[in-house]
Amino acid sequence: MVRLIVLGMLRIKPLSGYEIQRVLQTSQTDIWAGVLPGSIYHALKKMDKEGLVEVDNVEQTGHRIKAIYKITEKGEAEFIRLLKESIREKSVLLPSTLYAGMAFLHELPIADILQALKDQKDMLESELEQLKRGKELKEQYVNLDGIAKLQFENMFAHYQLQIDFIDKLTHQLKTMEGNQTKLTAEDFQKYFD
Repeated sequence: MVRLIVLGMLRIKPLSGYEIQRVLQTSQTDIWAGVLPGSIYHALKKMDKEGLVEVDNVEQTGHRIKAIYKITEKGEAEFIRLLKESIREKSVLLPSTLYAGMAFLHELPIADILQALKDQKDMLESELEQLKRGKELKEQYVNLDGIAKLQFENMFAHYQLQIDFIDKLTHQLKTMEGNQTKLTAEDFQKYFD
């Protein structure tokens, strides 16, 4: 993912690692793409060794020196390969960790399960708000085309779908009979089969 994004940005114009990082942070692309700042510099150095990018210019600002990278012909070909691969790649990723944990809910007190679900829901709602702010920021700089708008709608829908699932699961757990503090294996069978 990092390589695709960095090469794609360098196709637009030569940039330093810092400039790439700033663009990703400003548009909050780093959140949905999972690009950490250090990974940009690592990718640039590695792609430089591979001949996919090269230093176009070195600028000095005060005591700081920064390398401005540009994409090479070999990098252009790699970008196209990565782009095709990204479109072919499976795009539905199930929350397998959550699903695996749900198979053993009966091992935890209900209060612990409810708190963990609340924590996850809070995190998802926070990330969803960040994505929405990212869209608003991006719209300040560029006019979003229909594909970009569709992409944002899809991201928002994925988050909302998971939030709704957690709400339903929480409701199911709260409606369990009695004052049980822990699910039994029988409860597990009854409520989640």
